[in-house]
Formats: sequence, C-alpha cells, structure tokens
Amino acid sequence: MTEQSNSSTAASASDHPVDQHLIETTVSSEILAQGKMLTVRYDQARLPNGTISGREYVIHPGAVVVVALTQDGGVVLERQFRYPLKQVFVELPAGKIDPGEPVLQTGQRELLEETGYSGNEWVKLGIQHPCIGYSNEVIHIYLATGLTLGAHARDIDEAMDVFVWPFARVIQAIESGEITDSKTMGAMLLAERYLLKHPVPGLSL
Repeated sequence: MTEQSNSSTAASASDHPVDQHLIETTVSSEILAQGKMLTVRYDQARLPNGTISGREYVIHPGAVVVVALTQDGGVVLERQFRYPLKQVFVELPAGKIDPGEPVLQTGQRELLEETGYSGNEWVKLGIQHPCIGYSNEVIHIYLATGLTLGAHARDIDEAMDVFVWPFARVIQAIESGEITDSKTMGAMLLAERYLLKHPVPGLSL
C-alpha cells in the first residue's frame, strides 16, 4: 500500500505579511456548548480597526473524504440520510478523524468500514474548509485506487446504500444539482483535475 501527495493542490495557504491589516486577535473565549463531537465557542475578538466584536463558531475534529475508483474507473458512492436537513444525500465515503489518528489512516478506515473497499494506492489531493464562516473544520481529500472489495463494518447507527457510478455520471449529477454535498463536489473537482494530468487506464472523464 502506497501514498503520494499531489503537492500542487495539497499545500495549504499560509498567513502572509501583506494580510496583517486583516487579522483579528482573540481577547476572550468561552464554551457555549459541549457535545460528544462538537464544541460551540463564543469569542471576543479585536478587529483590525481596534473595535471588539463577537465571534461564535464550532470546533470540529476534522474529517477525510475519499474518491475511490474501481478498476474500470467507477466512483464508489453512498446514499444516506442526513438528520440536520432531514434528507437523503448522494456523497463520497467520508468520516471524522479520531483523536491522534493520522488522516490517511482515517480515510482507509472509513472507506473499509462504510463500503467494504480497501485501496492499494492513495494520493492526497488537498484539503477543504467547508464552513469558514462558523467552523474550523478541515476535510482532507484522498484519491484511492487499486481497490479490493471485502465486508463492511459499519457502526450500529449507520445506514447507507453503497453503489458505483461512472466518473462522468458523478460530474453530471453535480452539474444537475442531484449531488449538492460540498465535500463531494470539491473532492470530485480535485480528482478530475488530477486525473487529467495522471490518466488511469480505462477511465473516461
């Protein structure tokens, strides 16, 4: 099993000196709510003009999403009910990072647990910040190939249908609005750009 990094997209932006006039600094911080996974905080922040303003946001442990390609270039997908929106979504396999767990291991674990697939080749495509206005969540994006299918090991509270669509069908579903999950949309964009530069035999984009 090997891992590569797509350095052209995996590098995250760093703070630049030219941005110092935009930076907000924390004056105080308090916890409003503590859940099993999420923490809601309320901070007082000093703005660049010197005034103080409130900032309410969610602390998230981070997650990994996987674009898993079958031998003939199909994309492994899931249909599952998402409670906050009371709706079934089509999305890529993904899951949160456990404390102290390397992000690649999270991706491998979640892909196997949810779908039964294991990947032999892994490429880090980049990261995504899905909720920059109200959460610190970071989603790490991987491409997995060389798949083998075994048995899934879903949690007792997970119910989903696992299926495979051709790559072009997934892109079409994003364009038509059939797929609206942001992590799936972002991951497929990066995967498409990567695969145009590194073609997979038998895969038609």
